Amino acid sequence: MRIGLVAPPFISVPPARYGGTELFISHLAVGLKALGHDVVVYTNGESTVPVECRHLYPQGEWPIHGEVHGSLKDMNHTSWAVADARSDCDLIHLNNAPGLALSRLVQVPFVYTIHHPHDDSLSEFYSYFPDVQYVTISRFQCTREIMPHITAIHHGLDLGLYTLTEKKQPYLAFIGRIAPVKGTHLAIAAAKKAGIPLKIAGEVQPLFRNYFEEQIEPHIDGHAVEYVGEADLAAKNELLGNALAMLFPIQWDEPFGLVMTEAMACGTPVIAMPGGSVPEIVRDGVSGWVCHSVDEMVARIGEAGQLQPASIRAYAEESFSVDRMVQQYAALYEQVVEQHVAASENHRAVA
Repeated sequence: MRIGLVAPPFISVPPARYGGTELFISHLAVGLKALGHDVVVYTNGESTVPVECRHLYPQGEWPIHGEVHGSLKDMNHTSWAVADARSDCDLIHLNNAPGLALSRLVQVPFVYTIHHPHDDSLSEFYSYFPDVQYVTISRFQCTREIMPHITAIHHGLDLGLYTLTEKKQPYLAFIGRIAPVKGTHLAIAAAKKAGIPLKIAGEVQPLFRNYFEEQIEPHIDGHAVEYVGEADLAAKNELLGNALAMLFPIQWDEPFGLVMTEAMACGTPVIAMPGGSVPEIVRDGVSGWVCHSVDEMVARIGEAGQLQPASIRAYAEESFSVDRMVQQYAALYEQVVEQHVAASENHRAVA
């Protein structure tokens, strides 16, 4: 089967730094190729994923320089990608909403992965394209939508990129965008109350600069609270692998939360709050705990050493491997293409 994977044009595949959707596309593309599928990724010219890549824009752009500019660039890239893919792909897999409008014009089946939390206006938009096969990245996310063709497939992680660290060091970790919905301030509160140093890694986007300066930066002293900037893969392995636990006090309905699985791949428990997909990913007493307050997080921090790193890693391998994710997508693609062929044949028979 030839599959066209359409990525947004703004971040390379795989991403050099931030880019959860682009990391997903990279893992999926490589995994599908390993299964024998013919894969083409529509991305930007900076991408290095080892499959066939095509691009309209030679460079990425992050952060995006304005909403209107970004929307036009996204639509231009996606319409070009769909026009190209329709001639020789058996299926087009979109990862950005604008491309759905093109599904009316192309006689190729579409799959669309919803990477974002529920949004009423987007769900209304999706309802106009009922023939598309939608995929959510958590069961929680799936319950928020009403499209007729929808299923949940958890993200998978290339566990070979993460090192199991058995011996932990006396600090806690937080990795994620420095934003109120990510609960960075709550991670600081929990760590301080537990009396254990906290190392923070993540992007400070312009929109949340005031939050960083007012609620995070005053606590940074290089000892009790340390900010290490953004973390690439090597930095994640070191930061997460050596930590007693990763704190994930999310304050929104997190669609998936890939960093939780990254911590587990390093053998590090996740101490989280229950937003969106968190209870699907964190198994209490196995890979960490789901907590409902800072005080409960503090209590679980004290128990983190009771969980064995090798057991946490085994849970990640069983539940969140790339192989599992790729196999589920490959099976879904086959089902979608078969249904599309059957529907086309029925339509011709009626005509």
